[in-house]
Amino acid sequence: MSARSPRFPLGLDRVGAAKPVRQADPRSPYKPQKPLRDAAAHAAQAAREPAPHGFGLDSQAVRARMVERLRAGGVRCEPVLAALALVPRHLFVDPALAAQAYEDTSLPIGRGQTISKPSVVARMLALLFEGRDGAGSVGRVLEIGTGCGYQAALLSLLARQVISVERLRPLHERARDNLASMRRDNLRLVYGDGRLGHPPNAPYDAIICAAGGDDVPAAWLEQMAIGGRLIAPTHSDEQAGQVLLVIDRSAHGWSRRSHEAVHFVPLRSGTE
Repeated sequence: MSARSPRFPLGLDRVGAAKPVRQADPRSPYKPQKPLRDAAAHAAQAAREPAPHGFGLDSQAVRARMVERLRAGGVRCEPVLAALALVPRHLFVDPALAAQAYEDTSLPIGRGQTISKPSVVARMLALLFEGRDGAGSVGRVLEIGTGCGYQAALLSLLARQVISVERLRPLHERARDNLASMRRDNLRLVYGDGRLGHPPNAPYDAIICAAGGDDVPAAWLEQMAIGGRLIAPTHSDEQAGQVLLVIDRSAHGWSRRSHEAVHFVPLRSGTE
């Protein structure tokens, strides 16, 4: 059967020649149009299945057990847990590391970058929902640091629209390949300098960054919608390292709260 161009709107921001689209893995539990309200029940059912033999990375039960570990660790945001149960994390890491994909660990993805721990991803996404006051989605989202595309895939299930910016061309292209077969109409990948945000689609209800800087760029604050929330790992003098910084914007300005210590790759400017 011949390959057909996906509806996935990556062509708007393609850099260089197009690469062949990776065909969807028929064993993957990721169903782009499946409502998230069904995913939570599906994850609970999968958790009751017998343990898969071998690596079993195509088994929904593997993801369900990861979700239950996260729940036991304190994650309570059901939409986030449902998204984690659906997106196959092992497809976003190098094959040699796939056996570790559902452990709570960060893994290298090339160019000195990493895919974050599932617990850290879950925590940051849950904080975005916490700022939405019961809304069913996190609205229009700007992601800084696409990396391999895993968090972008999760966000596409949780948001009305996702703009994800990556400054490293090889990672931008890798994420494009990883995500192409998922054909999410609400996800757009941009190759550019994340410190500049992405003004054409501003304002954003949520901004989430996957790299740690000494400060929060002014461009991000300017591109936040009133009522919006920003989450970014930021250097803290008090804790001698990075902490998760949450910034909320109201009609009266911006308020900041620091959360737990984290460790992310450095936030850099420019493109490579």
